[in-house]
Formats: sequence, C-alpha cells, structure tokens
Amino acid sequence: MPEIGEKTVLDSGWLAARSTEVQLTGTQLTTTHPPTGPTSPWMEAVVPGTVLATLVKNKVVGDPFYGLENEMIFDIADSGREYYTFWFFTKFQCKLTGKQHLDLNFRAINYSAEVYLNGHKKVLPKGMFRRHSLEVTDILNPNGSNLLAVLVHPPDHPGSIPPEGGQGGDHEIGKDVATQYVEGWDWIAPVRDRNTGIWDEVSISVTGPVKIIDPHLVSSFFDRYTRVYLHATIELENRSAWVAECSLNIQVTTELEGNVCLMEHLQTQHVSIPSRARIQYTFPQLFFYKPNLWWPNCMGKQSLYNVSITVDVKGFGESDSWTQLFGLRKIESHIDTATGGRLFKVNGQPIFIRGGNWILSDCLLRLSKERYKTDIKFHADMNLNMIRCWGGGLAERPEFYHYCDVYGLLVWQEFWITGDVDGRGVPVSNPNGPLDHGLFMLCARDTIKLLRNHPSLALWVGGNEQVPPADINTALKNDLKLHPFFETNGENITPMEELSSKFKDPSQYLDGTRVYIQGSMWDGFANGKGDFTDGPYKIQNPEDFFKDNFYEYGFNPEVGSVGIPVAATIRATMPPEGWQLPLFKKLPDGYTEEVPNPIWEYHKYLPYSNPGEVHDQIELYGTPRDLDDFCLKAQLANYIQYRALLEGWSSRMWSKYTGVLIWKTQNPWSGLRGQFYDHLLDQTAGFYGCRCAAEPIHVQLNLATYFLEVVNTTAEELSNVAIEASVWDLEGACPYYKVFDKLSLPPKKVVSISEIKYPKSKNPKPVFFLLLKLYHVSNYSIISRNFYWLHLPGGDYKLLEPYRNKRIPLKITSKVFIKGSTYEIEMTVLNKSKKPDPKTLTYKNNFAIRNDDGNFDMTSLEPISNIETDPNQTTGLFQRLYRQFSKETNGLKVAETNGSDAGVAFFLNFSVHASKIDHQEGEDSRILPVHYSDNYFSLVPGEEMSVKISFKVPPGVSPRVTLKGWNYHHGLHTVL
Repeated sequence: MPEIGEKTVLDSGWLAARSTEVQLTGTQLTTTHPPTGPTSPWMEAVVPGTVLATLVKNKVVGDPFYGLENEMIFDIADSGREYYTFWFFTKFQCKLTGKQHLDLNFRAINYSAEVYLNGHKKVLPKGMFRRHSLEVTDILNPNGSNLLAVLVHPPDHPGSIPPEGGQGGDHEIGKDVATQYVEGWDWIAPVRDRNTGIWDEVSISVTGPVKIIDPHLVSSFFDRYTRVYLHATIELENRSAWVAECSLNIQVTTELEGNVCLMEHLQTQHVSIPSRARIQYTFPQLFFYKPNLWWPNCMGKQSLYNVSITVDVKGFGESDSWTQLFGLRKIESHIDTATGGRLFKVNGQPIFIRGGNWILSDCLLRLSKERYKTDIKFHADMNLNMIRCWGGGLAERPEFYHYCDVYGLLVWQEFWITGDVDGRGVPVSNPNGPLDHGLFMLCARDTIKLLRNHPSLALWVGGNEQVPPADINTALKNDLKLHPFFETNGENITPMEELSSKFKDPSQYLDGTRVYIQGSMWDGFANGKGDFTDGPYKIQNPEDFFKDNFYEYGFNPEVGSVGIPVAATIRATMPPEGWQLPLFKKLPDGYTEEVPNPIWEYHKYLPYSNPGEVHDQIELYGTPRDLDDFCLKAQLANYIQYRALLEGWSSRMWSKYTGVLIWKTQNPWSGLRGQFYDHLLDQTAGFYGCRCAAEPIHVQLNLATYFLEVVNTTAEELSNVAIEASVWDLEGACPYYKVFDKLSLPPKKVVSISEIKYPKSKNPKPVFFLLLKLYHVSNYSIISRNFYWLHLPGGDYKLLEPYRNKRIPLKITSKVFIKGSTYEIEMTVLNKSKKPDPKTLTYKNNFAIRNDDGNFDMTSLEPISNIETDPNQTTGLFQRLYRQFSKETNGLKVAETNGSDAGVAFFLNFSVHASKIDHQEGEDSRILPVHYSDNYFSLVPGEEMSVKISFKVPPGVSPRVTLKGWNYHHGLHTVL
C-alpha cells in the first residue's frame, strides 16, 4: 500500500496469454475466473517488456538474438495481429481510507489496450508514446485485493518485410505513432511483434483530494551565472466536491558529504481550488547566489538539487507530493559562421560535441534502471558528451535521462519521423507522416512534459533525415518556441524584476528552454539544407579522417564504421556454424572483398575492407587463423579506427568542425556493426580508442601530417607542461626520444607542436610503436597518454605476427576492495624487460586528477591489505588472490611472469570471469558488465600502468580476473 504521494510499481507477478487462447472476458478474468498461475495458456510475463520478451522468457519461441532463431519466429505480417494480441494479468493490494484517491498509471503501452479492474472496463487509446492515468478509486475491492487484466493490441499498421529487407521494411509502420526500426534496418533484423506490449512502467499512486500534475522547473541566469532563479509551475486538480484550501510547499536541498542534506530554500504559498477544478499555479521564483551549476561530462561536476513540492489540504493533511533531481544550467546553440556547424554552449562555455547515436537499450524493451545505468556510464567512461536518441527508436524513458543527468551526457531527442519511412525511402511512402497528426502531437506534448525537467536534455529534433509534415512541424515550432530568456546568445543583462513584468514566467511554457531543430540534417547539422550529407558508414583509412577533403560540413550527425565484438560474444550468440570466418576474396585490383557466413550476414556484419578505397584492416596483420585470431585483430582495427575518427575531428575543433556523432555506440540486438560494446555489455577495443581520443586534454599524432597536436577542450590554460615522444621498435630498442618542453596550451584550442621526424630518418623500421605523454613538468603527473602502433606508408603490420612469440616479463600487483556484491580491483602491471630511464618519472604513469573525474570511488569500499611479495616468490597469483578474498592475512598480492625478451607488452586486456571447475567448452564464463579505467593497453619497457576494475558478482559466484595480450597470450588467471 503506497503512502500519500508515493507510487508502487507493479513490475512482478504478471501473467500473460495469447488472446485467442483465452475464452474468458476481461470482466470474468477480474471477478470470478482469474488465472491461478502460469499454467497453459498463461505464462509468466515480462512487464515492462513486450509480448516477444514474454515468449522468449518462457521458451515458447527461440532467442531472436541467437544465430538465425529470429527467422523461426512468426512475423506479425504472416501471423496476423491477433497472434500478438495478448492478455496481461496481475493482482495488487490496496485499501483506501477516508478521502484518499487511487490512480492506476501506465507510462506507455504499444499500441492500444482495454483495461479491466475488478470487472470494470477502461480503454487506453492508441499511441506508443503517451501516458495513461486512470482514477480507479470507486472500483477498488473493499477487501483490498484487486484483480487487473489488460488486453494489449499491436500497432494498427505493422507492415510486412520485403524479401530484400530494407530500411523500415515496407514503411507501413510509419502510419502509426510508434517505433519505426521494428520492421528492420541495415543494422537490425525485423522485430516480429513490432514491440507490442506493456513496455514501460505500471504503477498505482495514492493522493488526497488534490493531485499534483506535471510540475515544470526552469532556471534562469544573470550576472555571469552568479545570480540564478528557479521557476516552478504546477497543475493542481481538486477531485473533491468542495473548495480545497491548500498550502503549497516547495523545498530545495542539496546533498553534502556524508549523506548530509543542506536546505537551500523552503517556501509556502496558499491557494484555493474550486470543486472538481484543475488550475495552474506558478510559485514566486527562488533566488540562488553562486549556486553549483550542472556541467556536461568532461566539463565539470554534475551538480543536482533535490526539488520537492507538496500540497497540504485543510482538513485532510498532505494530499500529494512530487520530487525531482534538477540541475541549474543553460544550454544555447547557434550556427557558427566559421564552420557552418551548430555550436553548443553550456553555461556560457562552448562545448565541442563528441558523442554517439543511440537507438534503444534492448529491442525487446526489457528496460531496467540497472541496464540504463551501465549504458550511460559506458558513454561517460568513453569521455563522450552527447547522445542522440534517433528518430526511428524511442522517446527515451525518465530512467535513461536520470543517468544522463548523473553522468553528464547531453541528449538530442528526436520525435518519431525518419526519412526512410516518412517520404524519402525506397519505396517512397507516408510523405505526410503518420495518419493521425493529432495523435502525433498529443504524444509529442506528453513526451515533452515527461522529460523537460532533465538538465541533460539539450535539444528537440523533428526527425531523422527528414522534417515532420508541415502542420506537425509548425505545431512543434510553436509549442517549443524559446522563452525570451533563452533566445539570446550570452547572458541576460536586464534585471529579473524588469523581465518578470515584461514576459510570462518561463516555467509556464510547455518548454521554451531548449532549441527545436526541424530535422537532423538541417540548421547547422550536415549541410544544413536537408540533403543526405551525413555518413560515411564504412571502414576508412585511419589517416583519411585528418585530411582536408574528408567531411566538409561543420557538424556531422552520423558517421559510422565497424564493430565486431570479442570472440566470446560470437560464441555466446551464435551456433558453431556462425563461428566461421569471412572468406577473404582477392580482387584483381589488389583489394579484398570479405564474404561473411550466412549468420554474420543476417546479423548485419560490416566488413573491414572497402574494395577500391580501403584495404582490409584485419588482413594488415596477416590472414586470421581462427575466430579468436580474427576477433583479436578486429579489436586492433576497432581501436585504430575510432581513435582516428575522433582525433581527426578534434584536430579541426572550431576551425572546421563543431561536433560529430558516431553511428552508433551500441546495438539493441546482437548486430555486428557500429558499436563500442555489444548487447551482452562487453566492450570492444573501439571503446578504449574512443575513450583515449575524447579525453578533455589530449595529445595526438596527426596521421596525415605526422605532427604532434594537443587538443585542449577545457576552459583552463595549461602552462609548464611537456610532451615526451618515444619510438620503440620490435627489438625493444628506442631509436627516437624527444621531449618538447616549456609548452603553454591555451583553452579551447588545438595546438600543433612539431613534426615527428622518425619515419623520415635513416633506416626506419617497417613497424614501430610511438608513445606520447603530455605531463606536468613540476611533478611528472600525466595529463594524457597515447600509444600508437604504426607502419610505413604502403606497408602493413604483418611483422607483429612473429612478435607474438616475444616473452615479456611482467609484474602484476593488485589491491582489492569489496562492498557487498561489488568488487573494485586496482591492478598495476609493470613491464620489467628494461629498467626505466632514471631521468624521467613519466614511466610510473601517475595520472593527474581531472576535476570532472567521477569514474571510480574506491574509498567507500572495504579494503583488504595489500602485501607485496619477494620478487623470487613463485606461488601462483591464483592461490594468492584466493587467500586474499578469503580474508587470510598471509596471502600475497603480487605475481611475476618470467620472460627473457625486451620489448613492448602489446595490447594487454583484462576480463572478468566466473570461476568454475566444470567449465564446458564454448561456455561463456564472463561476468558482465565490467567497468575498466582502461583496457587494450600497451606498456613500453620499464613502464607501469594501473587499471581500476569495477563489477558486481551474481550470488554464489567467485570471480576471477584474466590478463591476456598480443604477446602475452597464455593469460594470467586470478581467482578472487
């Protein structure tokens, strides 16, 4: 039973059955003949989730993520809509007292539904992106036990899939207000039920006579952001038969260290609400002097205030309450005259956008806070600062936005229009968008109310590669027109008192605080005119990203490439016939065409070659022997590809570009392209190439000119810094070493330092390594570290194949922290093949603390003593770490591996596994997700690196950490 103003989420105990297999009415199901359990035709249901998610959970159909199983599932075009029309049933306890009221809330269903509660019927009208709140006070059972049944119908126009597939199938889904990707795209197979189901949160909430509806919070800024006002407008509904005398309270608190809250504001207002009336009320604005502002990732802290609103009714007491974490920030944008790209500013500071395109978390809509937290933290870990919610996917959920608020990811949210489905695809269809324009606008306005209080929400966009139909576009422009406070670039200089008398309060707007752009290739994006000028989407030569002619417009909303995951993911998502490598077909012009096996082709594999333009980036390392070899070489290519992409864009920050969004960061399905982590939540090496390139201050090699560059995206000037550049060959020698010192790096600038002379010197090696370090001269703390493997022009990396046989001695030290099921491990790896140069301390890789760094907090966890061992100790790390986690004080935490070769320990990567004695061949033992502070890293002789590893362990599982590498392939296994 929820308290006043609280909600109880109904996310367990649901049953489901196909409607054609249930011979009872909704009235019977919720009175005399309720289902008693998961006995045929009823089964345990996934809520929130889709019908298909429920069928997969109960193994009624195969897993559409595995192999070709999706081909075995009936498509709604063949089965008919009735096949995916399902009953959902649950029970809940609720007994009201006095003048209490109960609402039954559906945050979204797809596509329409009839609801039965205790024999009474209510209708949920059409539309995938609208909330439904039903007052059910008068139909609750007096005994408190309530029966709920929901009959959910699929979209009206689910469409069919042409034999050749295509972007959005036959495009019929565009006639509805629903997700469009479900008919398939070039990165996903069709979703057979078109996402039918109760796909978002279901809850009950208790109020008194007066209910709070859709508060709107807005912050405005004056005097260089030192004076800030919080504006708040709410709707209040009086459900009683008398005038309600109300006390409205708004309270703002901020959390200090140690879970202590500081009260910033407390204000009480009085209002009378007529019987059965609904009114709008605007609070007097609250004033803040020099508050903590909310900043995007890599720009500062994500300061959030807790805003709480309550309404007390005379003669009743507290009637309703509402809370929201809210960030004080101002987002502006304009078309930059220098680049033609849209330039964003946050709190007056320009921000160079490096972000990614997002579809949705899971194509069966099994959405959860835990999954969202991992998804968004992964984006923050990559140092990205924007996520674009693509128009063929979802209006994302409040939990998604919550974690974007927490981790500092700006969000570009599109409405449900795509060029492919809405008038620009093949075949051309739906030129006028959805059939019901009123429904589209109803869903749009409801979505705006749902999401507008999130500081991470940066802009609204009408559609993907298309603008909405004229009437919808005009309505959106009018509804989302900026309030005068937010129209100008820069800060308001007119006093608030004067502005308040001139304009209505900004919280009375539907939004009015963030720009609306009509389409993803208009008004400062791509060529700004709507022509198809985003992309490309294939593998590129890494150096091409730096060239003048690569991309000519200021802000690219989509540029994509490859994304093969690690071999363990291939094995976990495909049968053995899917483990076959592509055929490498040699063409007469010397290029290679990759021919994938049918399962890879079904999973939309994107090759690592582009005949006529790009030689195969996997073959550069030699023809792969097997799946493990192929996937490892693909990780090398992934790292280089995505690091070069972002470095190429960053190299021309403000001079040519204002931003770039990678297509795409992840897959909602087990696809084989365009991803930094797979659907199982294991990162590719591209994740760490991106993380490296997108750090806020970054040293890099321009691959087109071989000049060193430093990209400083921060607002701070760096002085007394230096760059150490060292070249290492495959014999472990250092033929080139140079320090560029006495550097000053201005804020928000790219500085070209000097050309690296090594490849032009006498007798350069065909393959070599380059290590760059930007550091503070005063204490040798590393600001940026960047490691390249390079070949001479026209060459390849095949000499790295025999380099695998090198035996590089390593020393691994670990610290372990445990709190409940959470493990935090700090692994320090030292390349012992040579002693470091005593003249420099950069080999220790003590990284400077970033002001915005919120990656790992190990202080709250329980430490286990870190005891180093004698270097001659031969006890296996396996036993030592096992003793440590058993809390035995005599355990040792250091392991050393023998090796007589000098050289780079190349492409080392950690992974975490469940420790099992009876491990089966091909069984996936990985514990996922895991957050690594770095991975796929390399160490030159004498260098050491600490990697922080964070993960949660399932009940009853003992974790083990594995270290492998290019020339460290035997692996190190540690049971924790």
